[in-house]
Amino acid sequence: MDAVDVVAEDLRRRFEATGVSFLIVDLTGRAVARLSTAGALEGGREAERIPMFGSVYEQVIRTQRLYQEATGRGQRVIVPVTNRGDAIGLLELLLPAAPGEDVLKAVGEAAHVLAYVVIANGRFTDFYTWGKRSRPPTLAAEIQYQLLPPSLSCEAAQFTLCGNLEPSENLSGDTFDYTLDRDTLHVSVTDPMGHDLRAALAATVLVGALRGARRAGAGLAEQARLADEALAAHGHGHATGQLLRIDLRTGWARLVNAGHPWPLRVRAGVAEEMPFEVDVPFGIGLSGDEPYPYRVQDVDLRPGDRLMMLTDGMFEHLGAEVDLLALLEDTRDLHPREAVLILTSAVRESAGGRLEDDATVMCLDWHGPQETQRHVSSGADVQQASVERPRRTAGRLHASASGEGGRADSGPALRAARTVDRLRRRLAAP
Repeated sequence: MDAVDVVAEDLRRRFEATGVSFLIVDLTGRAVARLSTAGALEGGREAERIPMFGSVYEQVIRTQRLYQEATGRGQRVIVPVTNRGDAIGLLELLLPAAPGEDVLKAVGEAAHVLAYVVIANGRFTDFYTWGKRSRPPTLAAEIQYQLLPPSLSCEAAQFTLCGNLEPSENLSGDTFDYTLDRDTLHVSVTDPMGHDLRAALAATVLVGALRGARRAGAGLAEQARLADEALAAHGHGHATGQLLRIDLRTGWARLVNAGHPWPLRVRAGVAEEMPFEVDVPFGIGLSGDEPYPYRVQDVDLRPGDRLMMLTDGMFEHLGAEVDLLALLEDTRDLHPREAVLILTSAVRESAGGRLEDDATVMCLDWHGPQETQRHVSSGADVQQASVERPRRTAGRLHASASGEGGRADSGPALRAARTVDRLRRRLAAP
């Protein structure tokens, strides 16, 4: 925490700022917490929590661009604190006069440095973890959160991805994971049986087995076999899962499906299921003396595709409330970071705010192996960031129903568009 204060104090002195604050995005993605303020009195371990949607903070996170306005107290400047597309938070300054381009550039660079400071210092303190949480977690939740990757979002020249977990009341052990090797992207989504601590322990065994096998260089079939054997050997029931590996040089993608819901793909604006052969869940213990032959299948993945990997909680809660495929189409232009939040928020709303099963989604935008450069501005690819675009109107959707293009059944699509708008309004409410 001291390192963040040092950065804030340096900015205050260099630019005569009357206030410099660091705000961190909490785990829900729906609020920010003001953790550090230079030039103001500190008041114990209580962070100011601010609803993000509909605010200028949401605008900066969404667009990954600087915000500036004149106020009665001076010039307010807000810049994103981001690393490789992982939106960590925001840096907010109050300056005595309108800053020049050199000052704005320096502030942006300081924000990017601050992202590295937070990541590095997070290894030694719980302060940032505390700031991301609006309430103390249960023991099962604590275990489950520790199984998630340190950064929920990642950008590279060839892809952009983000995962989000909407936990149920009793926590059901959902996890997602990814890692980026030199030329390979590994992604997984898993869903153990059970609830509470039992599910958290099963998830621990499962994720540990998958990570250990992956780090040892095992292929997808071997990773699946070791996960199957680990759950069966330790008596933690079974789990569905999906393992994905993409060669970043060629775009060759392969997948193992262990009893898991099919992934969804959005191509040229149209969402559809991707039917794969389904093997038994991990931990069933059918192999006996011989390992179960998990099948590694090719994935038809092309530049411009969006791939969604979900747990069954996403399907169970939405039901007839809204067509999930239509909702995917309606959020296609959003960055994966915003898309997964809209999707999981739709699930929570459909369930009346009380989920009986975790709802998890992993969103991958595939740009293709031909892409070798990121268009980076202070830690984010601004060409991939979400910006305001004209939304589909009810009139357009009704026109689709009359045969002027779009989905043949406009009812679910119309409900999807209304769901997106309703969620945006509700999330914007204080």
